Amino acid sequence: MPQLDKLLENRLATGIVIGAGLALIVPVAISALAPIARPLARSALRAGAIAYEKAREGVAEFGEMAQDVVAEAQEELREQNSSATDETVIEDDPETA
Repeated sequence: MPQLDKLLENRLATGIVIGAGLALIVPVAISALAPIARPLARSALRAGAIAYEKAREGVAEFGEMAQDVVAEAQEELREQNSSATDETVIEDDPETA
């Protein structure tokens, strides 16, 4: 068995043995876990789609709220400008003085 000991001491041989073992084990493990993994993956995708939809709705609502706030601020500015313009016209009107 001295040849087997030398073979196991060699890193290349160790890598080949590990690779061959994984090549044999991985397909068996995948086929054994497939019935469990498929429903889990489907559930995860469904949860992701629901979260995406909720986030999209939240962003849309926030956008609408931001537009409302901007519109209100612009309306307030228009009212201030129109009242300032009205006061200027009244002060400059010679008939009222």
